[in-house]
Amino acid sequence: MFNLTNLKPLLSIDDATVECPVAGCTHTVERQKNSFKKEPRFQCPEHRIFISPSTYEYEREEENLLWADDSDMELFSAIKTVKRESRIARENSEDAVTWNVFRYLERQNLLPSFLNDYFSTAINTAELILWSFSRLEYYSANDQKYTGWSELNSARLAFGETITRGSEPDIIINTDKALIFIEAKVTSGNDTSGSGENYDRHMKVPNGYTTGANGWYDQVFRSNYQTVVEAQKYELLRFWLLGTWMALQMNKPFILANIVLREKEKAIETEFSKHIQANDTRTFSRMCWEDVYDFIAKSGVSNSDTDKMFHYFKNKTLGYDSNGNLINAFKI
Repeated sequence: MFNLTNLKPLLSIDDATVECPVAGCTHTVERQKNSFKKEPRFQCPEHRIFISPSTYEYEREEENLLWADDSDMELFSAIKTVKRESRIARENSEDAVTWNVFRYLERQNLLPSFLNDYFSTAINTAELILWSFSRLEYYSANDQKYTGWSELNSARLAFGETITRGSEPDIIINTDKALIFIEAKVTSGNDTSGSGENYDRHMKVPNGYTTGANGWYDQVFRSNYQTVVEAQKYELLRFWLLGTWMALQMNKPFILANIVLREKEKAIETEFSKHIQANDTRTFSRMCWEDVYDFIAKSGVSNSDTDKMFHYFKNKTLGYDSNGNLINAFKI
């Protein structure tokens, strides 16, 4: 995996070509225009990465994953049976960061203690459900086609979504004390209502969001549907709506968290909280990727996986800016 230690701090780019970002490499490739393409003309013949002026993509997904042993890849392959979209081989992939960080917590049995430390809960057990995939359900499904966590599927249907195109939280953690949704943002932001035709569609066609589950929307929102969509919080709207209802069915408190880079989305709690009805049993909060690093550092866990995790946090990059400068991902 390439990072701050082996990438060029400044990338040479002109109108026709871009150089390979790996330090010491002299190869250049044709400059990509518009959408990113994995084609031979954009691939470094030595390092096998597909290059654009702002980022690069590995030839194989596992090259962007910290945890890729046989058991990890078996799990990852199973997740892809329900995950709708994956750009996990892309250097600036939010999905890759999500896997690398939360899979570490799971592998080290640190998930309950991290949640307790951050949310002041008393969690004992925690099932990590990435991109709607429940391992417990999947392996008990036998030969039946698995379509994602059944609790989430029930909520999708209750609010007029289809299972195959329904809301897909990045991270669900089903614990003995609470249901937790975590929406992961790294390079993207929370303005998700779209523009043009997408925005018009979201404004005009709320599906069953406002009427589903006996009008549950009015129980958990202060603002009407159009106001929240106009505020560009379409994604958080759906996760709050479905998550609060799911938690009610499961007789648990609900937590919706938005995990972001420390320097970004600083006002998201205020911006979204004004639209929702939160209380002691349903809350929304902002958290930071760097908070996970801080937790690991004070946990006292010492092993090769932790060393690898620290190195990742300190040296992870997010491509190049418009001036060709390498971007350091985390403020550690």
